[in-house]
Amino acid sequence: MHISLFQAILIGVVYYLGNIGTPWLSLLGSISVVYKPLVAGTLVGFILGDPVQGCIIGAAINLPYVAFISAGGTAPQDPGLAGTVGTAWALAAGVDPSAAVTIALPLGLLGTMIWVAHMTLDVTFVHMADKAADQGDIDKICFWHVVPPQILMFCLCVIPATIATYFGSTAVQGLIEQLTGRPLTVLQVIGGLLPALGIAMNLRAISRPGTLLFYMIGFILVQYMKLPVIAVAVLGLVIGYFYTMLLNNNQVQQAATPDGTPSVTLDDDDEEDF
Repeated sequence: MHISLFQAILIGVVYYLGNIGTPWLSLLGSISVVYKPLVAGTLVGFILGDPVQGCIIGAAINLPYVAFISAGGTAPQDPGLAGTVGTAWALAAGVDPSAAVTIALPLGLLGTMIWVAHMTLDVTFVHMADKAADQGDIDKICFWHVVPPQILMFCLCVIPATIATYFGSTAVQGLIEQLTGRPLTVLQVIGGLLPALGIAMNLRAISRPGTLLFYMIGFILVQYMKLPVIAVAVLGLVIGYFYTMLLNNNQVQQAATPDGTPSVTLDDDDEEDF
């Protein structure tokens, strides 16, 4: 599959929209929905004319990152770059999802360089916003906080991703052709093992006492009662809602007065009644 320059630019835009530093498609101001390789791979598949295979490859790349979390501004990996450029390379080379995982994971490591460059250069805009704050200029504070950082992020994301997609796809396609045979089989086996790392990290979080019981209930419902996964997910949503409500009620009870009765604040009308 040949990737045109226009398609490569669109893939770079997808990477920009899915980056941590962009607010346009974020969830409650946090990580963008396009940051996940499953979503990014599907969008790349639409751009390259094969959304189904893009979704399959994106889902495979997503597995090693299933327990990924970015805490405190750190980004040890970049699933966004792996999901966009990795899927594009895999589609261009025509490899299966297992080999695509092996191709994409090094991109996740290289993506941290873009994040570090972004954080380093953004410090300049912070100092400019501080000067505007000293002057009491709210408009300049908002400008330095949003406009220049997003222009910088757009350049840092779109340009490298476009170059890597446009020129790298041909190189990867030639490399896969050279590896045809046993080397490619080894690459597929390694790619098949890598998702186990993400699943193991996720199981480590699930093994906590507060969540292990719910995991066991879901496992029984799917494996032994043969319920569809969607039905179990909806049931889990309902259980999670009531579980959260019970936790909130418990916190209210803990904030009650020492004699066990909740503290009540009376308004003026209630005071007149008394």
